[in-house]
Amino acid sequence: MTSKLTRRGVLVAGTAAGLVAAAGRPAAASTRRVRPTVPAELFTLGVASGDPAPDGFVLWTRLAPEPLEPGGGMPPGPVRVQWQVAEDAGFRRIVRSGTTTAVADWAHSVHVEVTGLAPHRPYHYRFRVGGRISPAGRACTLPGYGSAPSAYRFAVVSCQDWQNGYYAGYRHIAEEAIDLVLHLGDYLYGGEISPQGTEDTPGYARAALPPEPVRAEPHTLEQYRLRHALYKTDPQLQQAHAAVPWALTWDDHEVAPNWGGGQAADPVFAARLAAARQAYYEHLPLRPAARPGPQFRLYRSLTVGDLLRLNITDTRSYRAPGDMLGAAQEAWLTGSLANAGTRWNVTTAQVLMARFDYQPGPGQTFSADKWDGYPESRARLLDTIAVRGVRNPVMLSGDIHVNIFSDLRVDFDDPGSPTVATEFTGAAISSRGTTAEEEAGTRALIAAEMPHVRYFAGYDRGYLLCQLDRQRWRTDVRAVRTEGWRGQVTSPDADVRTLASYVVEDGRPGAVPL
Repeated sequence: MTSKLTRRGVLVAGTAAGLVAAAGRPAAASTRRVRPTVPAELFTLGVASGDPAPDGFVLWTRLAPEPLEPGGGMPPGPVRVQWQVAEDAGFRRIVRSGTTTAVADWAHSVHVEVTGLAPHRPYHYRFRVGGRISPAGRACTLPGYGSAPSAYRFAVVSCQDWQNGYYAGYRHIAEEAIDLVLHLGDYLYGGEISPQGTEDTPGYARAALPPEPVRAEPHTLEQYRLRHALYKTDPQLQQAHAAVPWALTWDDHEVAPNWGGGQAADPVFAARLAAARQAYYEHLPLRPAARPGPQFRLYRSLTVGDLLRLNITDTRSYRAPGDMLGAAQEAWLTGSLANAGTRWNVTTAQVLMARFDYQPGPGQTFSADKWDGYPESRARLLDTIAVRGVRNPVMLSGDIHVNIFSDLRVDFDDPGSPTVATEFTGAAISSRGTTAEEEAGTRALIAAEMPHVRYFAGYDRGYLLCQLDRQRWRTDVRAVRTEGWRGQVTSPDADVRTLASYVVEDGRPGAVPL
Protein backbone atom coordinates (compact mmCIF):
# COMPACT_ATOMS: atom_id res chain seq x y z
CA MET A 1 0.00 0.00 0.00
CA THR A 2 2.96 2.35 0.51
CA SER A 3 5.13 3.99 -2.10
CA LYS A 4 8.83 3.18 -2.32
CA LEU A 5 9.58 6.90 -2.13
CA THR A 6 10.69 8.08 1.30
CA ARG A 7 8.36 10.49 3.09
CA ARG A 8 11.13 13.09 3.21
CA GLY A 9 11.61 12.81 -0.53
CA VAL A 10 7.91 13.24 -1.14
CA LEU A 11 7.73 16.33 1.04
CA VAL A 12 10.76 17.95 -0.55
CA ALA A 13 9.48 17.24 -4.04
CA GLY A 14 5.99 18.49 -3.28
CA THR A 15 7.17 21.68 -1.60
CA ALA A 16 9.63 22.40 -4.37
CA ALA A 17 6.95 21.89 -7.00
CA GLY A 18 4.65 24.26 -5.16
CA LEU A 19 7.31 26.96 -4.99
CA VAL A 20 8.11 26.57 -8.68
CA ALA A 21 4.43 26.82 -9.55
CA ALA A 22 4.07 29.96 -7.45
CA ALA A 23 7.16 31.51 -8.99
CA GLY A 24 5.79 30.91 -12.48
CA ARG A 25 2.69 33.06 -11.96
CA PRO A 26 2.75 36.79 -12.70
CA ALA A 27 3.26 38.74 -9.50
CA ALA A 28 0.65 41.35 -10.38
CA ALA A 29 -2.04 38.74 -10.94
CA SER A 30 -1.27 37.10 -7.59
CA THR A 31 -1.43 40.46 -5.82
CA ARG A 32 -4.83 41.26 -7.28
CA ARG A 33 -6.30 38.07 -5.86
CA VAL A 34 -5.18 38.67 -2.25
CA ARG A 35 -6.64 41.17 0.17
CA PRO A 36 -3.98 43.63 1.37
CA THR A 37 -4.93 42.85 4.98
CA VAL A 38 -3.95 39.16 4.72
CA PRO A 39 -0.40 38.64 6.09
CA ALA A 40 2.28 37.26 3.79
CA GLU A 41 3.16 34.16 5.83
CA LEU A 42 0.13 32.04 6.64
CA PHE A 43 1.03 28.35 6.90
CA THR A 44 3.35 28.42 9.91
CA LEU A 45 1.64 25.42 11.53
CA GLY A 46 1.96 23.13 8.53
CA VAL A 47 -0.63 20.85 6.94
CA ALA A 48 -2.14 17.50 7.87
CA SER A 49 -4.48 14.77 6.71
CA GLY A 50 -6.55 12.38 8.78
CA ASP A 51 -9.17 9.64 9.07
CA PRO A 52 -8.56 8.07 5.65
CA ALA A 53 -11.37 6.21 3.90
CA PRO A 54 -11.45 4.24 0.63
CA ASP A 55 -12.60 7.36 -1.24
CA GLY A 56 -10.87 10.19 0.61
CA PHE A 57 -9.63 11.76 3.82
CA VAL A 58 -9.75 14.96 5.86
CA LEU A 59 -7.36 17.82 5.05
CA TRP A 60 -6.32 20.38 7.67
CA THR A 61 -4.41 23.59 8.06
CA ARG A 62 -4.67 26.74 10.14
CA LEU A 63 -3.82 30.25 8.99
CA ALA A 64 -1.56 31.74 11.67
CA PRO A 65 1.16 34.18 10.58
CA GLU A 66 2.03 34.81 14.25
CA PRO A 67 1.05 31.51 15.86
CA LEU A 68 2.17 32.39 19.40
CA GLU A 69 0.13 35.59 19.54
CA PRO A 70 -3.60 35.79 20.35
CA GLY A 71 -5.63 35.17 17.22
CA GLY A 72 -2.58 33.78 15.48
CA GLY A 73 -1.82 37.24 14.09
CA MET A 74 -4.77 37.04 11.69
CA PRO A 75 -7.18 39.88 10.91
CA PRO A 76 -10.70 39.16 12.21
CA GLY A 77 -12.40 38.76 8.85
CA PRO A 78 -13.05 35.54 6.88
CA VAL A 79 -10.46 34.30 4.40
CA ARG A 80 -11.12 32.19 1.31
CA VAL A 81 -8.80 29.18 1.12
CA GLN A 82 -8.31 27.01 -1.95
CA TRP A 83 -7.31 23.37 -1.70
CA GLN A 84 -6.00 20.90 -4.26
CA VAL A 85 -5.51 17.12 -4.36
CA ALA A 86 -3.28 15.68 -7.08
CA GLU A 87 -2.03 12.32 -8.22
CA ASP A 88 1.53 13.61 -8.53
CA ALA A 89 3.89 15.64 -6.36
CA GLY A 90 4.16 18.34 -9.05
CA PHE A 91 0.38 18.97 -9.02
CA ARG A 92 0.11 18.51 -12.77
CA ARG A 93 -2.72 15.95 -12.42
CA ILE A 94 -5.17 17.61 -10.03
CA VAL A 95 -8.15 15.33 -9.37
CA ARG A 96 -10.05 17.27 -6.70
CA SER A 97 -10.07 20.96 -5.73
CA GLY A 98 -12.30 23.49 -4.08
CA THR A 99 -12.60 26.56 -1.89
CA THR A 100 -13.56 26.92 1.75
CA THR A 101 -13.65 29.78 4.23
CA ALA A 102 -11.48 30.14 7.33
CA VAL A 103 -13.10 32.22 10.07
CA ALA A 104 -11.89 33.71 13.34
CA ASP A 105 -14.50 31.86 15.42
CA TRP A 106 -12.61 28.65 14.59
CA ALA A 107 -9.11 30.17 14.76
CA HIS A 108 -8.98 30.37 10.95
CA SER A 109 -8.62 26.60 10.85
CA VAL A 110 -9.57 24.63 7.74
CA HIS A 111 -11.12 21.15 7.65
CA VAL A 112 -11.93 19.70 4.21
CA GLU A 113 -13.56 16.29 3.76
CA VAL A 114 -12.29 15.07 0.41
CA THR A 115 -14.32 12.36 -1.35
CA GLY A 116 -14.47 10.77 -4.78
CA LEU A 117 -10.89 9.47 -4.84
CA ALA A 118 -9.69 6.03 -5.89
CA PRO A 119 -9.09 3.47 -3.14
CA HIS A 120 -5.71 2.21 -1.98
CA ARG A 121 -3.43 4.81 -3.49
CA PRO A 122 -1.36 7.87 -2.49
CA TYR A 123 -2.27 11.47 -3.24
CA HIS A 124 -0.66 14.87 -2.71
CA TYR A 125 -2.41 17.95 -1.38
CA ARG A 126 -1.85 21.63 -0.64
CA PHE A 127 -3.66 24.86 0.23
CA ARG A 128 -3.53 28.32 -1.30
CA VAL A 129 -4.57 31.82 -0.32
CA GLY A 130 -4.05 34.05 -3.32
CA GLY A 131 -0.44 33.53 -4.35
CA ARG A 132 0.58 31.99 -1.04
CA ILE A 133 0.94 28.24 -1.24
CA SER A 134 1.24 25.88 1.70
CA PRO A 135 3.78 23.10 2.02
CA ALA A 136 2.61 19.97 0.24
CA GLY A 137 1.40 16.92 2.11
CA ARG A 138 0.90 13.30 1.21
CA ALA A 139 -2.11 11.13 2.10
CA CYS A 140 -3.27 7.62 1.19
CA THR A 141 -6.78 6.30 0.76
CA LEU A 142 -7.70 2.98 2.35
CA PRO A 143 -8.30 -0.23 0.39
CA GLY A 144 -11.89 -0.63 -0.72
CA TYR A 145 -14.51 -2.30 1.44
CA GLY A 146 -14.52 -6.02 0.74
CA SER A 147 -11.05 -5.98 -0.81
CA ALA A 148 -8.29 -8.28 0.44
CA PRO A 149 -5.15 -6.20 1.08
CA SER A 150 -2.02 -8.19 1.76
CA ALA A 151 -0.49 -5.93 4.44
CA TYR A 152 -0.78 -2.70 6.43
CA ARG A 153 1.79 -0.75 8.46
CA PHE A 154 1.24 1.99 11.02
CA ALA A 155 2.93 3.76 13.92
CA VAL A 156 1.41 4.08 17.40
CA VAL A 157 2.28 7.23 19.37
CA SER A 158 1.20 9.08 22.50
CA CYS A 159 2.30 11.51 25.21
CA GLN A 160 4.40 14.34 23.78
CA ASP A 161 5.17 16.73 26.64
CA TRP A 162 6.86 19.73 25.01
CA GLN A 163 9.18 20.62 27.86
CA ASN A 164 10.47 17.10 28.37
CA GLY A 165 12.22 16.78 25.03
CA TYR A 166 12.35 17.00 21.28
CA TYR A 167 10.15 15.13 18.83
CA ALA A 168 12.94 13.20 17.11
CA GLY A 169 10.62 10.20 16.97
CA TYR A 170 8.40 12.04 14.51
CA ARG A 171 11.32 12.64 12.16
CA HIS A 172 11.89 8.90 12.04
CA ILE A 173 8.16 8.19 11.66
CA ALA A 174 8.07 10.53 8.64
CA GLU A 175 10.79 8.39 7.07
CA GLU A 176 9.15 5.02 7.81
CA ALA A 177 7.22 3.38 4.98
CA ILE A 178 3.87 3.43 6.81
CA ASP A 179 0.23 4.00 5.95
CA LEU A 180 -1.01 5.73 9.13
CA VAL A 181 -0.04 7.33 12.42
CA LEU A 182 -2.35 6.38 15.29
CA HIS A 183 -2.20 8.88 18.16
CA LEU A 184 -3.65 7.60 21.44
CA GLY A 185 -3.75 10.87 23.33
CA ASP A 186 -1.85 13.46 25.36
CA TYR A 187 -1.11 15.35 22.16
CA LEU A 188 -0.37 18.30 24.39
CA TYR A 189 0.18 18.90 28.09
CA GLY A 190 -1.71 21.66 29.82
CA GLY A 191 0.52 22.27 32.80
CA GLU A 192 2.78 25.27 33.26
CA ILE A 193 5.90 25.29 31.09
CA SER A 194 8.81 26.14 33.38
CA PRO A 195 12.59 26.44 33.01
CA GLN A 196 12.77 24.18 36.07
CA GLY A 197 10.86 21.40 34.28
CA THR A 198 8.45 19.34 36.35
CA GLU A 199 8.69 17.91 39.86
CA ASP A 200 9.48 14.37 38.69
CA THR A 201 11.60 15.43 35.68
CA PRO A 202 13.79 18.43 36.60
CA GLY A 203 15.12 20.61 33.82
CA TYR A 204 13.69 22.07 30.62
CA ALA A 205 14.92 19.85 27.79
CA ARG A 206 14.62 22.19 24.80
CA ALA A 207 16.96 24.98 23.73
CA ALA A 208 14.54 27.89 24.16
CA LEU A 209 11.50 28.68 26.26
CA PRO A 210 8.32 29.84 24.53
CA PRO A 211 7.02 33.37 25.14
CA GLU A 212 5.66 34.06 28.62
CA PRO A 213 1.93 34.07 27.67
CA VAL A 214 2.26 30.58 26.20
CA ARG A 215 3.77 29.07 29.36
CA ALA A 216 0.81 29.49 31.72
CA GLU A 217 -1.47 26.54 32.45
CA PRO A 218 -4.37 26.90 29.98
CA HIS A 219 -7.96 27.33 31.09
CA THR A 220 -9.49 29.55 28.38
CA LEU A 221 -9.98 28.97 24.66
CA GLU A 222 -7.25 31.44 23.73
CA GLN A 223 -4.80 29.78 26.13
CA TYR A 224 -5.50 26.32 24.71
CA ARG A 225 -5.10 27.71 21.20
CA LEU A 226 -1.70 29.12 22.12
CA ARG A 227 -0.58 25.82 23.62
CA HIS A 228 -1.69 23.85 20.55
CA ALA A 229 0.02 26.36 18.29
CA LEU A 230 3.25 26.00 20.26
CA TYR A 231 3.26 22.25 19.74
CA LYS A 232 2.40 22.65 16.06
CA THR A 233 5.44 24.90 15.48
CA ASP A 234 7.70 21.90 16.00
CA PRO A 235 9.19 21.09 12.56
CA GLN A 236 9.41 17.35 13.19
CA LEU A 237 5.77 17.12 14.24
CA GLN A 238 4.85 19.06 11.10
CA GLN A 239 6.98 16.69 9.03
CA ALA A 240 5.15 13.62 10.33
CA HIS A 241 1.73 15.21 9.84
CA ALA A 242 2.53 16.11 6.24
CA ALA A 243 4.02 12.70 5.44
CA VAL A 244 1.12 10.37 6.28
CA PRO A 245 -2.53 10.47 7.44
CA TRP A 246 -3.23 10.42 11.17
CA ALA A 247 -6.09 9.04 13.25
CA LEU A 248 -6.31 10.59 16.71
CA THR A 249 -8.12 10.43 19.99
CA TRP A 250 -7.49 12.30 23.20
CA ASP A 251 -6.59 11.34 26.74
CA ASP A 252 -6.47 13.51 29.85
CA HIS A 253 -3.70 16.09 29.36
CA GLU A 254 -5.42 17.80 26.42
CA VAL A 255 -7.79 19.07 29.12
CA ALA A 256 -6.54 18.42 32.69
CA PRO A 257 -4.77 15.55 34.47
CA ASN A 258 -6.95 12.45 34.99
CA TRP A 259 -10.19 14.15 34.10
CA GLY A 260 -13.34 12.14 33.41
CA GLY A 261 -16.77 12.83 31.95
CA GLY A 262 -18.41 13.16 35.36
CA GLN A 263 -16.52 16.38 36.05
CA ALA A 264 -18.50 18.16 33.34
CA ALA A 265 -21.27 18.72 35.89
CA ASP A 266 -19.06 21.38 37.49
CA PRO A 267 -19.73 24.60 35.52
CA VAL A 268 -16.17 25.87 35.94
CA PHE A 269 -14.70 22.64 34.63
CA ALA A 270 -17.38 22.45 31.90
CA ALA A 271 -16.21 25.80 30.55
CA ARG A 272 -12.61 24.61 30.57
CA LEU A 273 -13.58 21.36 28.85
CA ALA A 274 -15.47 23.24 26.15
CA ALA A 275 -12.43 25.45 25.49
CA ALA A 276 -10.07 22.48 25.34
CA ARG A 277 -12.41 20.54 23.07
CA GLN A 278 -12.71 23.39 20.59
CA ALA A 279 -8.98 24.04 20.45
CA TYR A 280 -8.35 20.31 19.97
CA TYR A 281 -10.67 20.25 16.96
CA GLU A 282 -9.24 23.46 15.53
CA HIS A 283 -5.71 22.07 15.41
CA LEU A 284 -6.17 18.52 14.13
CA PRO A 285 -7.45 16.73 10.98
CA LEU A 286 -10.75 15.56 12.45
CA ARG A 287 -14.10 14.98 10.80
CA PRO A 288 -17.19 17.11 11.58
CA ALA A 289 -18.44 14.60 14.17
CA ALA A 290 -15.59 15.78 16.42
CA ARG A 291 -16.63 19.43 16.12
CA PRO A 292 -17.69 20.71 19.56
CA GLY A 293 -21.42 20.74 20.11
CA PRO A 294 -24.28 18.51 21.25
CA GLN A 295 -23.34 15.80 18.73
CA PHE A 296 -19.62 15.76 19.60
CA ARG A 297 -18.23 12.26 19.14
CA LEU A 298 -14.62 11.09 18.87
CA TYR A 299 -15.18 7.33 18.87
CA ARG A 300 -15.30 5.80 15.39
CA SER A 301 -13.72 3.06 13.27
CA LEU A 302 -11.52 2.74 10.19
CA THR A 303 -11.72 -0.40 8.05
CA VAL A 304 -8.85 -1.62 5.87
CA GLY A 305 -10.56 -4.01 3.46
CA ASP A 306 -11.07 -7.41 5.09
CA LEU A 307 -7.67 -7.18 6.82
CA LEU A 308 -8.15 -4.74 9.70
CA ARG A 309 -10.78 -2.86 11.64
CA LEU A 310 -9.44 -0.10 13.86
CA ASN A 311 -11.87 0.94 16.62
CA ILE A 312 -10.86 4.33 18.02
CA THR A 313 -12.34 4.96 21.45
CA ASP A 314 -12.75 7.94 23.78
CA THR A 315 -12.06 6.73 27.31
CA ARG A 316 -12.44 10.17 28.94
CA SER A 317 -15.67 11.84 27.88
CA TYR A 318 -18.13 9.23 29.16
CA ARG A 319 -16.46 7.93 32.33
CA ALA A 320 -18.68 7.35 35.33
CA PRO A 321 -18.20 5.29 38.51
CA GLY A 322 -17.60 1.72 37.39
CA ASP A 323 -17.99 2.59 33.71
CA MET A 324 -15.07 3.43 31.43
CA LEU A 325 -16.87 3.91 28.09
CA GLY A 326 -20.49 4.83 28.76
CA ALA A 327 -23.41 2.74 27.54
CA ALA A 328 -23.64 4.11 24.00
CA GLN A 329 -19.93 3.82 23.24
CA GLU A 330 -19.71 0.34 24.76
CA ALA A 331 -22.63 -0.85 22.64
CA TRP A 332 -21.01 0.63 19.53
CA LEU A 333 -17.66 -1.01 20.33
CA THR A 334 -19.01 -4.48 21.08
CA GLY A 335 -21.13 -4.35 17.92
CA SER A 336 -18.18 -3.24 15.82
CA LEU A 337 -15.98 -6.02 17.17
CA ALA A 338 -18.62 -8.71 16.79
CA ASN A 339 -19.66 -7.77 13.26
CA ALA A 340 -16.42 -6.59 11.65
CA GLY A 341 -15.61 -9.67 9.58
CA THR A 342 -11.95 -8.58 9.43
CA ARG A 343 -8.87 -10.67 10.11
CA TRP A 344 -7.41 -8.30 12.73
CA ASN A 345 -9.61 -6.31 15.11
CA VAL A 346 -7.97 -3.47 16.99
CA THR A 347 -9.33 -1.34 19.81
CA THR A 348 -7.59 1.70 21.26
CA ALA A 349 -7.72 0.93 24.98
CA GLN A 350 -5.82 4.25 25.41
CA VAL A 351 -4.90 3.57 29.04
CA LEU A 352 -3.42 0.27 30.23
CA MET A 353 -6.04 -2.50 30.07
CA ALA A 354 -4.00 -5.34 31.57
CA ARG A 355 -4.06 -5.77 35.32
CA PHE A 356 -0.99 -4.19 36.88
CA ASP A 357 -0.33 -4.66 40.60
CA TYR A 358 2.04 -2.00 41.91
CA GLN A 359 2.41 -3.61 45.35
CA PRO A 360 5.08 -6.28 45.88
CA GLY A 361 4.15 -9.27 48.00
CA PRO A 362 0.75 -9.75 49.66
CA GLY A 363 -2.04 -7.33 48.87
CA GLN A 364 -2.72 -5.44 45.68
CA THR A 365 -2.49 -1.81 44.58
CA PHE A 366 -3.97 -0.69 41.27
CA SER A 367 -4.23 2.60 39.39
CA ALA A 368 -7.79 3.92 39.55
CA ASP A 369 -7.25 5.88 36.32
CA LYS A 370 -6.48 2.78 34.20
CA TRP A 371 -8.82 -0.07 33.27
CA ASP A 372 -7.92 -1.55 36.67
CA GLY A 373 -10.15 1.18 38.09
CA TYR A 374 -13.03 -0.06 35.90
CA PRO A 375 -12.82 -3.86 36.19
CA GLU A 376 -16.49 -4.39 35.31
CA SER A 377 -16.09 -2.57 32.00
CA ARG A 378 -12.94 -4.53 31.21
CA ALA A 379 -14.55 -7.87 32.06
CA ARG A 380 -17.63 -7.13 29.91
CA LEU A 381 -15.49 -6.20 26.91
CA LEU A 382 -13.14 -9.17 27.17
CA ASP A 383 -16.06 -11.52 27.80
CA THR A 384 -17.75 -10.26 24.64
CA ILE A 385 -14.57 -10.88 22.68
CA ALA A 386 -14.37 -14.44 24.03
CA VAL A 387 -18.06 -15.33 23.65
CA ARG A 388 -18.49 -13.80 20.19
CA GLY A 389 -15.25 -15.31 18.91
CA VAL A 390 -13.79 -12.01 17.72
CA ARG A 391 -10.90 -12.83 15.40
CA ASN A 392 -7.42 -11.67 16.43
CA PRO A 393 -8.35 -8.93 18.92
CA VAL A 394 -5.54 -6.49 19.71
CA MET A 395 -5.64 -3.62 22.21
CA LEU A 396 -3.39 -0.58 21.79
CA SER A 397 -2.69 1.82 24.63
CA GLY A 398 -0.37 4.60 25.75
CA ASP A 399 -0.67 7.07 28.66
CA ILE A 400 1.75 5.34 31.02
CA HIS A 401 4.95 6.35 29.12
CA VAL A 402 6.43 2.83 29.10
CA ASN A 403 6.31 -0.23 26.85
CA ILE A 404 4.22 -3.09 28.27
CA PHE A 405 3.06 -6.07 26.18
CA SER A 406 0.43 -8.23 27.88
CA ASP A 407 -1.89 -11.19 27.51
CA LEU A 408 -5.46 -10.17 28.33
CA ARG A 409 -7.71 -12.55 30.27
CA VAL A 410 -11.34 -12.34 31.29
CA ASP A 411 -10.35 -13.27 34.86
CA PHE A 412 -6.87 -12.19 35.94
CA ASP A 413 -7.38 -13.87 39.33
CA ASP A 414 -7.65 -17.29 37.67
CA PRO A 415 -4.25 -18.59 36.48
CA GLY A 416 -6.10 -20.96 34.18
CA SER A 417 -8.15 -18.24 32.50
CA PRO A 418 -7.32 -18.32 28.77
CA THR A 419 -5.75 -15.44 26.89
CA VAL A 420 -8.45 -13.83 24.75
CA ALA A 421 -6.62 -10.77 23.39
CA THR A 422 -3.21 -9.10 23.16
CA GLU A 423 -2.31 -5.63 24.41
CA PHE A 424 0.57 -3.48 23.16
CA THR A 425 1.23 -0.42 25.31
CA GLY A 426 3.71 2.05 23.84
CA ALA A 427 6.13 4.47 25.45
CA ALA A 428 5.90 8.24 25.04
CA ILE A 429 7.22 10.36 22.20
CA SER A 430 8.82 12.68 24.78
CA SER A 431 7.03 12.56 28.16
CA ARG A 432 9.17 11.29 31.02
CA GLY A 433 9.70 7.59 31.61
CA THR A 434 11.22 5.61 34.43
CA THR A 435 14.69 5.85 35.85
CA ALA A 436 17.03 2.93 35.17
CA GLU A 437 16.54 1.82 38.78
CA GLU A 438 12.74 1.97 38.50
CA GLU A 439 12.87 0.01 35.27
CA ALA A 440 14.87 -2.79 36.92
CA GLY A 441 12.54 -2.83 39.95
CA THR A 442 9.44 -3.01 37.78
CA ARG A 443 10.83 -5.89 35.78
CA ALA A 444 11.48 -7.80 39.00
CA LEU A 445 7.93 -7.09 40.20
CA ILE A 446 6.46 -8.29 36.90
CA ALA A 447 8.54 -11.47 36.96
CA ALA A 448 7.33 -12.29 40.48
CA GLU A 449 3.65 -11.38 40.28
CA MET A 450 2.36 -10.72 36.74
CA PRO A 451 2.86 -13.70 34.42
CA HIS A 452 0.48 -12.19 31.86
CA VAL A 453 2.95 -9.34 31.18
CA ARG A 454 5.29 -10.46 28.41
CA TYR A 455 7.56 -7.43 27.97
CA PHE A 456 8.46 -4.23 29.81
CA ALA A 457 10.81 -1.32 29.02
CA GLY A 458 10.44 2.01 30.76
CA TYR A 459 13.41 4.28 30.17
CA ASP A 460 13.55 4.94 26.42
CA ARG A 461 11.19 7.27 24.54
CA GLY A 462 9.81 6.35 21.12
CA TYR A 463 6.91 4.67 19.33
CA LEU A 464 5.53 1.33 18.21
CA LEU A 465 5.74 0.19 14.60
CA CYS A 466 2.96 -2.30 13.78
CA GLN A 467 3.13 -4.42 10.63
CA LEU A 468 0.40 -6.91 9.85
CA ASP A 469 -0.36 -9.26 7.01
CA ARG A 470 -2.78 -12.12 6.56
CA GLN A 471 -0.80 -14.52 8.76
CA ARG A 472 0.95 -12.45 11.41
CA TRP A 473 1.04 -9.20 13.39
CA ARG A 474 4.45 -7.77 14.30
CA THR A 475 5.14 -4.93 16.74
CA ASP A 476 8.58 -3.34 16.88
CA VAL A 477 9.61 -1.17 19.84
CA ARG A 478 11.29 1.80 18.20
CA ALA A 479 13.42 3.66 20.77
CA VAL A 480 14.83 7.14 20.26
CA ARG A 481 18.12 7.94 21.97
CA THR A 482 17.18 9.04 25.48
CA GLU A 483 19.41 10.65 28.09
CA GLY A 484 19.36 11.82 31.69
CA TRP A 485 18.03 10.60 35.00
CA ARG A 486 14.43 9.99 33.91
CA GLY A 487 14.85 9.95 30.19
CA GLN A 488 14.69 13.02 27.97
CA VAL A 489 15.12 13.38 24.22
CA THR A 490 17.71 16.15 24.37
CA SER A 491 18.43 16.44 20.64
CA PRO A 492 16.15 16.75 17.61
CA ASP A 493 18.76 14.65 15.78
CA ALA A 494 18.52 11.68 18.18
CA ASP A 495 18.84 8.37 16.35
CA VAL A 496 16.43 5.44 16.60
CA ARG A 497 16.86 1.72 17.10
CA THR A 498 14.64 -1.33 17.57
CA LEU A 499 14.62 -2.52 21.19
CA ALA A 500 12.42 -5.58 20.72
CA SER A 501 10.04 -7.24 18.28
CA TYR A 502 6.98 -9.32 19.23
CA VAL A 503 4.52 -11.16 17.01
CA VAL A 504 0.96 -12.48 17.21
CA GLU A 505 0.07 -15.33 14.89
CA ASP A 506 -3.31 -15.46 13.19
CA GLY A 507 -5.72 -17.37 15.43
CA ARG A 508 -3.41 -17.48 18.48
CA PRO A 509 -3.84 -14.59 20.96
CA GLY A 510 -0.79 -13.55 22.92
CA ALA A 511 2.47 -11.89 21.90
CA VAL A 512 5.71 -13.84 21.62
CA PRO A 513 9.22 -12.48 21.04
CA LEU A 514 10.54 -12.67 17.50
